[in-house]
Amino acid sequence: MKKLKETSKKIYRIKIILILAVTLILSACNQQNSLNKVQSSNTNGDNYSVFEDTPNENSDNLKHVEQILVAPPELPKFDQVATGNPVVVDVRLVVKEEKLQISSDASIWALTYNGSVPGPMIVVHQNDYVEVTLVNPSSNSLTHNIDFHAATGDLGGGSISIVSPGQQVSFRFKAIKPGVFVYHCAPGGIMVPLHVVSGMNGAIMVLPRKGLTDENGNPIKFDKAYYVAEQDYYIPKNKNGKYMEFSTPAEGFGGMLQVMQTLTPSHIVFNGTKNSLTGDKALTAKVGDKVLFITSEANRDTRIHMIGGHADLYWSGGSFSNKPLTNFESWPVAGGSAVAIMYKFREPGTYVYLDHNLINAFLFGANAEINVKGNSNNDLMKQINKPAKIKD
Repeated sequence: MKKLKETSKKIYRIKIILILAVTLILSACNQQNSLNKVQSSNTNGDNYSVFEDTPNENSDNLKHVEQILVAPPELPKFDQVATGNPVVVDVRLVVKEEKLQISSDASIWALTYNGSVPGPMIVVHQNDYVEVTLVNPSSNSLTHNIDFHAATGDLGGGSISIVSPGQQVSFRFKAIKPGVFVYHCAPGGIMVPLHVVSGMNGAIMVLPRKGLTDENGNPIKFDKAYYVAEQDYYIPKNKNGKYMEFSTPAEGFGGMLQVMQTLTPSHIVFNGTKNSLTGDKALTAKVGDKVLFITSEANRDTRIHMIGGHADLYWSGGSFSNKPLTNFESWPVAGGSAVAIMYKFREPGTYVYLDHNLINAFLFGANAEINVKGNSNNDLMKQINKPAKIKD
């Protein structure tokens, strides 16, 4: 009987050892599978750890693709999903110093990239290279450069892109971070804010190579995309209370600095001028369209809302590496950043896309309109009775 008990104990111990051995083997296999998945995804150009170096593509030997830039709110032609290996995307930005009527009673010497405020949107995919040629024509009066928040090193390119009038410069950076990012002029010292609040800013979108995904990790595509930027200006007034005008950009800097020191803008608008995206200039969509909206503010914090809609998907901070948040009523845009939201229009009508500091929206003009065509859905919105005399 004693021997039987000892045998049973030995068998029990052997079973425990076998169970532990099998568990360890399975755990090791799972870890290896996970590692293989990470390695596999890394070779496809996404899902990198933020601390992991991306493969060196030897950019001198890669294919070059020229991107034809367009004025906002439109975006250039691009593929939502990358095909093939990384490429070098060539972009040309020409600095234009020109008078811009920003409201019926005020103008500014706008400092621009390619003649628009904001500058044009650039679109690439993660691990593509961006080769920028910055041109400062001899007709200009100031030194300029460009700082990409999407770039790594050399002050975002700012320290290697300084050009005087009559010069041009080229440099290349690798777009390793997926998301939407601001770029702006940063020539140094007080000239940095003076150039930014004179309109010299824009944005770049770095899409994941496999495209965007929704809150569940499923691939999602959009039907349209728009770039809407909030711009703050600081125009001084004369003794009679009228906005001053100047014969050169630099002539107005002294007065602008005085207004800037109050931290109170004289103008807050969307896409450079008051009413730039309203009335016959309104954005358009159809019922059923999924629309990607990219919004930037290169200097001040803002908060965006769509009257009649929501952010179905909101990429906080503009990062496409993170899972998008859902169903936001308003979403913040930190100064010096860009964010992206996607919304599916379900009802026709006019939507208002605005800064929900309503003073900025309606007293200054930080708003845009979206005209949406299509059939109504009475399940979502229905007027029961029209306005009529109150019944006793």
